[in-house]
Amino acid sequence: MKILVLNCGSSSVKYKLIESENGNVLAEGGVEKIGLPDSFLKFKRTDGSKETITVSMPDHKEAVKNVLNILTDPKEGVIKSYEEIDAVGHRVVHGMEKFNKSMLITPEVIEKVKECYPVAPLHNPANITGIEAVTELIPGVPQVGVFDTAFHQTMPAKAFMYALPYEDYEKFGVRRYGFHGTSHRYVSRRACEFLGEPYEKQRIITCHIGNGGSITAVKDGISVDTSMGLTPTEGLVMGTRVGDVDPGALTYLMKCEGLDADGLTNVINKKSGVFGISGISSDMRDIEDAIAAGNERAKLAMDMYEYRILKYIGAYTAVLGGVDVIAFTAGVGENSPELREAICEKLAYMGITLDKEANRSRGKEVEISGKDSKVKVVVIPTDEELVIAQDTAMIVGK
Repeated sequence: MKILVLNCGSSSVKYKLIESENGNVLAEGGVEKIGLPDSFLKFKRTDGSKETITVSMPDHKEAVKNVLNILTDPKEGVIKSYEEIDAVGHRVVHGMEKFNKSMLITPEVIEKVKECYPVAPLHNPANITGIEAVTELIPGVPQVGVFDTAFHQTMPAKAFMYALPYEDYEKFGVRRYGFHGTSHRYVSRRACEFLGEPYEKQRIITCHIGNGGSITAVKDGISVDTSMGLTPTEGLVMGTRVGDVDPGALTYLMKCEGLDADGLTNVINKKSGVFGISGISSDMRDIEDAIAAGNERAKLAMDMYEYRILKYIGAYTAVLGGVDVIAFTAGVGENSPELREAICEKLAYMGITLDKEANRSRGKEVEISGKDSKVKVVVIPTDEELVIAQDTAMIVGK
C-alpha cells in the first residue's frame, strides 16, 4: 500500500510517501512558514537532490494541497493521481487517556482529539487541520491517527500520577502522558532486532535526544516510565524547553516578572533550556562551537544537558532493576559521538565500555559498546514515519 504520512505542526507540514510492505520511501519533504509571506515547500527528488519552491500557503489546507500537487507533478511527482494514495497516516501528538493505540479517523475520534486541545494547544489543532484538509482534498481516502502518547499508556499509576489533589486527575486528566512514543516504540524494538535479542525479555532505556528530548524505560516490550509529562516541557534540558524545575520557582517567577499563564508558558517553552542558559542558541552545534571558543555559559548549558540525561538513565536503571540495552536516537543522539562518549564514560560503574571507533559513526545503526561491556549500547536512527505507515496499513487493511 502507498501510505502518505503527514506530520502537521502549527506552521509546518512534514510528509513521506511510503510503501508499507517494504518501507520504501517514494517521496519526502515538507512545508514551512505556513501563513507567512515567505512560506515554502521543500522536497527530495528521486535522484536524491533537493529542491525548494517559494509558494503562498495561507493555511494548512493549501499546504496539504501543495504537497499533493508535488507528488502528482508531471515532472517532479512519483504518482500520477491522488487515487494512488491508499491511505493517509497522521501523527497526532496528544491522546490523553482516550487513545492507547492508533485509530481509524472517524467523526467520533476527531471530537475526542479536540477534547485534548487544552493540554496540546499548539499541536492537536494543527493535527486536526491536516486531517480536515485531506478529507476535503481526497474525500473517501481512509485516514489513521497515530498518537505520540499511546505507547506510554502502559505506565503504572505510581509512575504516571502527580502528587497533586486526586480530583485534579479525575476532573482534568492531570497526569504524566509522555511523548515521542512512536519513536521510543520503534527504537526499542529495532534495537533488539539489531542485536538479535528477544524484545519481550529485555530491560531497555531509549534516549530520544534532540532539540526536544525524552528518555523512556521499556521493560519486556512495554513503556513503564518516561521523562516527559502532561506536556512536552517536563524532563530533560531541551533546546528551548526548561525540563524539570521546582514548580515553586515558576510561581515565584510569575510574581517577580508579573507574568500571566501565557507569559510563563512562553518562558518555559521558548526562552529556557540550552538557549536560556547559553544565551546563544538552541542548536547544539552552535553550543559546541561556542565551547571551543571558550564561552563559559555554553559550557554550562552543555554540562546541564548531559547531566540531566545521565540522571534519567541512572533513575531508569533503578526502575528497571538493571538495564540490558541503552539506545540513542534523534538528531543529537544519532549524530553526536561527543555526547554519547561523555554519557557512556560516566556510566562505567555499570560495566559499560565504549568502542570509540564505532562511536565515531553518525546517523547509522551501530553498536558502540565494547565487547566486554555488560550493557549493550547502540545508536538506532528513529523512523516514526515507517511506524505510522505500518500502523495505517494494518488498520486500513482490516
